[in-house]
Amino acid sequence: MLQRLSVTITATATFWLLCNSLTLAETKKPQQPDKFPPNPLETTTPDPLLPRDPKKQPLSASELQQLETALDQLNQEAAAKLQAGDELGAFDTWNRELRLRRYLGSLKEVQALGRVGAIAYQKNNRPEVQYITQRLQAIQKQAQSQKTNDLELLQALGQAYRQVRSPQNAVVVYEQVLTNVRQQQDTAKEIQTLQTIGEVHLSWFDYPKAAAIYQELLKLATARGDSVNELIYLQQLAYIYEQAKQPQQAVNIRNRLAEIYQKQNNLTALPALKLAIGSDYESLARENPNLLQEAFNNYQQAYTTAWQLQQYVRASEALQKLIALYRSQGQINNALQASEILVQSQQLASNFYGLMNAYDLIGQMNLERKDYPQALKAFQKGLEVAQQLKYEEGYFSEQIQKVSGQIPR
Repeated sequence: MLQRLSVTITATATFWLLCNSLTLAETKKPQQPDKFPPNPLETTTPDPLLPRDPKKQPLSASELQQLETALDQLNQEAAAKLQAGDELGAFDTWNRELRLRRYLGSLKEVQALGRVGAIAYQKNNRPEVQYITQRLQAIQKQAQSQKTNDLELLQALGQAYRQVRSPQNAVVVYEQVLTNVRQQQDTAKEIQTLQTIGEVHLSWFDYPKAAAIYQELLKLATARGDSVNELIYLQQLAYIYEQAKQPQQAVNIRNRLAEIYQKQNNLTALPALKLAIGSDYESLARENPNLLQEAFNNYQQAYTTAWQLQQYVRASEALQKLIALYRSQGQINNALQASEILVQSQQLASNFYGLMNAYDLIGQMNLERKDYPQALKAFQKGLEVAQQLKYEEGYFSEQIQKVSGQIPR
């Protein structure tokens, strides 16, 4: 009896202790760790490479040269460590280099920050990227407070922000550069800066902002009569509007491109462009069916121009678009006529897979209008090609069997 009681008391005591220990664990709030440790680039510990504190007595020209040589050596040491697999040691060395680079001036420091930042981003070293970004922001803030017009420094800041993948900060800096070069009425640098801003927006898929920049560049090129860059900017805008799924804007730009190609007698680029315009109109026709005719016209121009230029692959693409439009409008006879030309273009292009699919398409359309003998003929030709390719033979054999059963004997 006593033994049982002892067991009960022990069990109860154990339960009480567990409950209390759990309560203590719940009431004790864990400390929240800092998002990032202190920035190693802001460490103020004296460094053996500095002969004295530069804040109290600036370094001489020869001392600065010696320091730069030593820092270049540190960069090489860090790169060697990284190559050997010592990533932690590499960035410790680079951080030391970066701490000391500031004594060589803002420009050289920013260039080094961008160089190391690019490596840190590539290695997915998020804390290091954050440290470097913070230091770049501090330099930028100082430059703004001093109202500096040092374009070389601002451009280096913009490049460094791009290297650490901070597009918003980069654009802010480049817009400051843009303001300065416009005040100086330096058109060449204005265009160069706009191009850089456009590239930043494009690299981060910000198509609306990229479009605004390239429209501005287009206006400048048109005003100057710069036909070469006008063409480049139109092509870039066509790509941007296509990616942004803005068919109306794409049509406007591509029609301008088509006019230029025709004036230059550059017919080689015309079929692909007309195909793209037709596709844009087809998208717009979902809201306005009247535009379907514009899609048809452009596909027709793409086909005829491609055929004249012996671009049979492109001609086949245009014919396939035309056939799909005919079928969507219930014009099966027209679709079949276009399909016969598609067979020829696929043969001329030596596209046997395309040829096999063309015969299949003809067979399916003849099935729709219950012309079983013609459907059988098409599937038989399709089987011949399939046997050469050793592909889809079973499919065509099955189609032949089904159609044969529909033909009276």
